[in-house]
Amino acid sequence: MIISSIQFTFSPEDADKARSLLRELRDASAKEPGVILFEVGQSSDEPNVFGLWEVYRDTDGFEAHRATEHFERLVLNGIRPMTKERIAKSLVPI
Repeated sequence: MIISSIQFTFSPEDADKARSLLRELRDASAKEPGVILFEVGQSSDEPNVFGLWEVYRDTDGFEAHRATEHFERLVLNGIRPMTKERIAKSLVPI
């Protein structure tokens, strides 16, 4: 099992667009066979800060996610160019 925790910070004027892209990413990613859980959250104190919690069955599931059309379109060409700060950690259960 692979767990990924990512925090994104966007400029305040990009928060609504980021929320829309992240919801679309969540909905598409949750349907992937290698995904156990894919959740998105938004900070109530800082509405331009979002968190992703992704749980994959294994490394193959993680790599398959990164090879999808929706990852390229929504993350590489949508979310990341707007990102002001990104903190990502890959974890394994203990």
